[in-house]
Amino acid sequence: MVINSIKQKRYYRKNVDFFKLVAKLKLWPSRSGILHGIKSMKIIGSAAELITHCNEKFYIQNSKHSRAARCLRNKLFFHSCPTCKIPKWKLEKYSGTYVNQNYGSNL
Repeated sequence: MVINSIKQKRYYRKNVDFFKLVAKLKLWPSRSGILHGIKSMKIIGSAAELITHCNEKFYIQNSKHSRAARCLRNKLFFHSCPTCKIPKWKLEKYSGTYVNQNYGSNL
């Protein structure tokens, strides 16, 4: 018996703390448009150090209006990192996530 699963839409608030959003999604868009999976995240004051599954380090600032924040909200990326091996279900879950100003989880 095959059960058709309905894609569930997830809503997060647009003005939530950026570090909480990144920690929840566990994804990071690099400047070249590649989507990486996050292995660990260490918050250091108003900055954070991300280590991806392909052992790249990114130092990020807590900014809701940054390039990366816009990319995460608008789902702007070319492809996922082949070394990070992000599962297909995680990409589908990410594509079904919406960021809204007035509606959604506060994380």
